[in-house]
Amino acid sequence: MNGLMEPNIPFKIFSGTKSRYLAEKICASLGCPLGKMNIEHFADGEFSVSYEESIRGAQVFLVQSTFPSSDNLMELLLMIDAAKRASAHSIIAVIPYFGWARQDRKDKPRVSIGAKLIADMLSAAGINRLITMDLHADQIQGFFNVPVDHLYASAIFVDYIKSLDKENLVIATPDVGGTKRASSYAKYFGIPMVICYKLRKKANEISEMQIIGDVKGMDVLLVDDIVDTAGTITKAADLMMTNGARSVRAISSHAVMSDPASERVALSGLTEMVFTDSIPYSKKCEKVVILSVADVFANAIRRVLCNESISSLYVL
Repeated sequence: MNGLMEPNIPFKIFSGTKSRYLAEKICASLGCPLGKMNIEHFADGEFSVSYEESIRGAQVFLVQSTFPSSDNLMELLLMIDAAKRASAHSIIAVIPYFGWARQDRKDKPRVSIGAKLIADMLSAAGINRLITMDLHADQIQGFFNVPVDHLYASAIFVDYIKSLDKENLVIATPDVGGTKRASSYAKYFGIPMVICYKLRKKANEISEMQIIGDVKGMDVLLVDDIVDTAGTITKAADLMMTNGARSVRAISSHAVMSDPASERVALSGLTEMVFTDSIPYSKKCEKVVILSVADVFANAIRRVLCNESISSLYVL
């Protein structure tokens, strides 16, 4: 099984509807079949989940990102509940993109902490472990009372950056909140970093942006974790070009890409916008490049099964 040690407890991998494309790649990497399950939809919008094979006593891995719509989260919750009631030995939620992660604190009065609520829902449903990637805020791991394996897309982005072979490369962050992430790349490659400082009047609307640092004659690589409407990252790219950058590329873990994000990327000064396949990207944009994280998750699953450390998967 591609070098996979046979665990004492059997394992099976299942997928929700919208993450099946990634689950199939993970199974191909592990050399195992994707489990059979049925998700039946009713006329009123409800749906039910059932496993079409026995999972009694098995370690069950459920692959499902919780991106919009909320049906994806509800599917995952029902999958967890069904696995628990079918006497699975353990239930591991594999959530490449953890939705609601941007609601990680009370940043103004009378708001919910959505990330904590989702963590509580998953725990109440019955997960024994979570495997996820590039949480918007690292402290979300502390919202869970079960082990959390937090993977990083840097495992594949580092190879991409090396392939650029740019002598004048500079790492940039489109906002101050991403400074730590961008700094990790800058230190790893031993290259300079610049920061974009932005002011917002309301969500998804930037009122002002400035560059801290020099990009004149440089090949800029913007680093982010989530691109939603692409307003910030395209404005940053255009600002870099206006300030004399030779080229601007961007890497981001999760392609939320709500409309009109694809159009903004296409019309921006970006040469290339690189994402992982944690979320399915079906729209057409010549500048968008998708790299797969299937092998990263397959390696994490393999190590969980064999009780091995996953720290070697952390490039940065």
